[in-house]
Amino acid sequence: MGGHPDWKRLFEFPHSPLSEAERAFLDGPAETLCRMLDDWRITHREKDLPAEIWQFIREHRFFGLVIPARYGGLGFSARAHSDIVQKIASRSITAAVTVMVPNSLGPGELILKYGTPAQRRYYLPRLAGGEEIPCFALTGPEAGSDAGAMTDSGVLCRQDWEGERNVLGIRLNWDKRYITLAPVATLLGLAFKLYDPDHLLGSEEDLGITLALIPTDTPGVEIGERHLPMDIPFQNGPVRGRDVFIPIDQIIGGREGIGQGWRMLMECLAEGRGISLPALSAAAAKLASRTTGAYARIRHQFHLPIGAFEGVAEALGRIGGLAYLIEAGRCLTLAALAQEIRPTVASAIIKYHLTEAMRQLVNDAMDVHGGKAIMQGPRNHLDALYQAIPISITVEGANILTRNMIIYGQGAVRCHPFLLAEMRAAARGDLAAFDQALTGHLGMALNNAVRAVVHSLSHGIFIKVPGKGRARRALQHLTRLSAVLAFLSDVTLAILGGELKRRERVSARLGDILSHLYLASALIHHHRQSPHPDAERPLLEWGLAWCLHRSEQAITGLLDNYPLPWLGTLLKGLLLPWGRRFPPPADPLDEAIATLLQTPGPVRDRLTAGIFLPDDPQAPLARLERALRAVVKTEPVRKRLRKAIRDGRLPAGPGSVEQALRQGLVSEAEAGLLRTADALTAEVIAVDAFPARQLEPKQEDLT
Repeated sequence: MGGHPDWKRLFEFPHSPLSEAERAFLDGPAETLCRMLDDWRITHREKDLPAEIWQFIREHRFFGLVIPARYGGLGFSARAHSDIVQKIASRSITAAVTVMVPNSLGPGELILKYGTPAQRRYYLPRLAGGEEIPCFALTGPEAGSDAGAMTDSGVLCRQDWEGERNVLGIRLNWDKRYITLAPVATLLGLAFKLYDPDHLLGSEEDLGITLALIPTDTPGVEIGERHLPMDIPFQNGPVRGRDVFIPIDQIIGGREGIGQGWRMLMECLAEGRGISLPALSAAAAKLASRTTGAYARIRHQFHLPIGAFEGVAEALGRIGGLAYLIEAGRCLTLAALAQEIRPTVASAIIKYHLTEAMRQLVNDAMDVHGGKAIMQGPRNHLDALYQAIPISITVEGANILTRNMIIYGQGAVRCHPFLLAEMRAAARGDLAAFDQALTGHLGMALNNAVRAVVHSLSHGIFIKVPGKGRARRALQHLTRLSAVLAFLSDVTLAILGGELKRRERVSARLGDILSHLYLASALIHHHRQSPHPDAERPLLEWGLAWCLHRSEQAITGLLDNYPLPWLGTLLKGLLLPWGRRFPPPADPLDEAIATLLQTPGPVRDRLTAGIFLPDDPQAPLARLERALRAVVKTEPVRKRLRKAIRDGRLPAGPGSVEQALRQGLVSEAEAGLLRTADALTAEVIAVDAFPARQLEPKQEDLT
């Protein structure tokens, strides 16, 4: 938010490659797990992972991906964690969530970062090996987004415990819900408010939000019920506790962890948010891109592939463009984590914008597939993605909350070069440090004001940036918008001050500008890593156009609804003197991307890299790939036959291939290729049907 993007630093920012061990795990146990998974069986028959899957996950330490090797885990990087979850999610969201949660926000990560040495030595090996199944309980009926409103409480007291007399501990009462893995958990991490009414530790009574570890077989713990989130049957349910006593050393971090729970949660949630849900979004985007592109070329209507129609090409353009954007945002944030940067704001940006992009492109994929996509059954490769969308939207900070309060609410302070320093100096009463920060702030604000106005009047053509041609022009636009964001931030903060927290739409629109500048930077970084950048250029240009358009849209929305209307009108004249200059992605870009998605080749493969591609020829995705290759191979022959039909030399309709063979219009080899392609196409467009008795409710479902 200083208004000066350092493009050279972005160009040199390292990506995060996998180690040999991580690559071997992806190609070995993760691949094997995907082959074992039958999502139809999981979702519609057992409503759970089969016993052999649970055992495989335990044996191969999927619950210990991020736990260091010295504690029995695999010690993998954030990139490996994300790639593993992405691969599994492309096969089964239920399995992916089961693996994902213990490795993101859960007791394992909290113990690793904040636990006592004894807690680490005891619990981490048990978690890594699957002896313990963890869950973490934060959300309750009265406290969702507003965790500070939780009514779950613990009171410091003394009582006898496991043969010891007068043990200092906590008596807990809680009611939590939406807790993933709770019905099968053996170890519960719990967030609660701790009180000391008898002053056993000191003069304070309200000690703040605290986290503790509770074995689920502890007397008073109620566990075992299940929620069913959108018919995606990962284990999830409520947990309750009534007068549960635990010794004080079960607080995460011991006595020093008292009152530190909120800080622990926010630090871990920020990091986990940058890994888990972006991985699910990327899996959905890549699977939707690969399958929808193939289906659009295989499925014919009016004697043409449906992908040749402009309306379908528009949808395919969004699918491919947003898939590229999702992957770029995921990879840049993982690269930051690899450099031990805690990208708090970036993780909120990609949580919100990547899950929203996933929502858009999965809806587009459903539209292209039409009736094929709404008929459930083993042949349907989109229904689980579609059903799971609301889950990603609502968890780890609901999207409305994330956009309106978290992205800019955190970013305004953390990304500003001087604001945080001013606040800290004021809190310390350090007038010299405050004056120094304020002087720097005022100087930067004046500089940004001049730069924002001058660059807007000139539309950024004089900004010095690296590169040439269209790439240089894109960097000029982004630099100009960065100066505009910095200027608007200073003006808005000066006007609203602390009231900005309550002006959610103002905060959201400033956050949208910031978010799309970050995503545009991620696109540039991702494209520079490409082995075939020229072929991927339509994807880059589509994404940049999308980000520039959305940024300008947010500026317009902010100034049209500014807290001081007269000032909004003035600022709009200064910052958008030529009106809105960034249209959404142009039709030719949609058409170019539609062609890439429908064409087997390196660009399609890189765009969808990392998902599970089954080698079982009967698997729906494998059939789809074979059908695509067969259809592409026969297109020259079909073009010849269509001309013969138009000329009246060949009747249209069933049997035309055999008729063409008899007339010598195709060879026996060509007729064989056509028959194979037709058979595969019929398999691909087929949908499942079930005997009526199979869909009748079971007796136990009626009681």
